[in-house]
Amino acid sequence: MNNDTIAQIIGYTIPALVTAGVAFYFLKMFLTNEENRRRFLMMKANRKNALPLRLQAYERMTLFLERINLSKIVIRISPISPEKKDYANLLIQHIEQEFEHNLTQQIYMTEDTWNVILTAKNTTIQMIRKISLNPEVTDANKLRESILNELLQKQPPTQMAIDILKKEVTRLW
Repeated sequence: MNNDTIAQIIGYTIPALVTAGVAFYFLKMFLTNEENRRRFLMMKANRKNALPLRLQAYERMTLFLERINLSKIVIRISPISPEKKDYANLLIQHIEQEFEHNLTQQIYMTEDTWNVILTAKNTTIQMIRKISLNPEVTDANKLRESILNELLQKQPPTQMAIDILKKEVTRLW
């Protein structure tokens, strides 16, 4: 082989290698872009399907918070005996049952929002226990009155949680 033939082979090989390299680069970019586009479309479809479930979870937890609102629960649930301890336990039992019924909704909510709901539930239970320990409260009817009087002085803990849920739902849109 002479030098002209080698130069000619190199002259044809280098542009072919450059062309192959450019083609490979563009093909790789195209495939990456297509994969990202498919991933985006799949995420968009998943989000579209998940949004109604998330909204339903927020609705259910709002209903839960409304149902355990002390002013509503003491009106809805009558004492089963004149004992304040029995009535307090009955109210707490209803709150816990409502909570257990809606426990699975936490998978659709942020951890912070779920913690707010837990705090509202626990604070509501603590208010019932605290008022029932008051020596001036002698029976179940006095407990009901005391709970309602307490709520006249301050906002129920469930209301703050409902306000946070509403803000969270507006962020979903």
